[in-house]
Amino acid sequence: MKKAIFLACLSCLFLVCSAQDETVKKLKDEAGKTIKKGEADTIAWRRGGLYNLNLAQGSLSNWAAGGDDFSLSLTSYLNLFSFYKKDKHSWDNTLDFNFGYIRTTSLGSRKNDDRLDLLSKYGYALDSTWNLALLANFRSQLAKGYTYPDNVKTFSSAFLSPAYLLASLGFDYKPGPNFSFFISPATIRWVIVKDDTLSAKGLYGVEPGKHSKSEFGAFASANYIKTFNKSLQYRGRLDLFSNYRHNPQNIDLFMTNVFSVSVSKVLTASWNLDFIYDDDARLFGKNGKSPALQVKSLVGLGLQMKF
Repeated sequence: MKKAIFLACLSCLFLVCSAQDETVKKLKDEAGKTIKKGEADTIAWRRGGLYNLNLAQGSLSNWAAGGDDFSLSLTSYLNLFSFYKKDKHSWDNTLDFNFGYIRTTSLGSRKNDDRLDLLSKYGYALDSTWNLALLANFRSQLAKGYTYPDNVKTFSSAFLSPAYLLASLGFDYKPGPNFSFFISPATIRWVIVKDDTLSAKGLYGVEPGKHSKSEFGAFASANYIKTFNKSLQYRGRLDLFSNYRHNPQNIDLFMTNVFSVSVSKVLTASWNLDFIYDDDARLFGKNGKSPALQVKSLVGLGLQMKF
């Protein structure tokens, strides 16, 4: 069953298509249009961002960050980027921040969508498509999260509980502007559980009473973007991690998919579909001690601002 779910996630990414955020790419291209011929070698930095505010209908399944199975929500999304490119050197930095509140008829107002994701990647070009690359990634949330097994509110997550800090040396394959694939056989990942209550329970694979653990393994990250027409776009990211030291066959998965339709210059309809599988996130099942595929779906309509 796990293999079937895993293959379905891979198919979703590569059949519909997945590399850098399309909006980030557009902003980068637009910035490039203002550069005069001959200036490319002297102007190395590109910076920009995007902010979305959406009214959305959401559904969750086994979501460790907290929330109810069905909701109406007000969500916000902030993306900032800073890119450096000169000669054989490149340095890509992105910040993604999601935050939202939901409303349900049974459980009232609850936090639903909360994710902080910072990615930095340095590359040195080996040829036209391959880079030797060093990647660092930090992922966590800001607010407290709760799960609701049998409609019982249960504290499950908070800021830095969990948090994932990853450092990886590998190779980055970029055959074109829409796709990139980073792969590394040597990756260090730290899992952090700062909250004393969650730490005492030994959640997220950290030993009871301790606040962190280190893992060493293999890591791969694929990013893709597909523009179907002037209005319809897709972007996706898939991260895979295998811990050499413990159950390497149980691969951790983090996947985001965003389908967006531009209704006007400031109005956008979107569908966000996220998948997470962490073998150490044992919060589910009948006894609340089993891992499971976490699924989040948000369909929304809102305002969009570029800067």
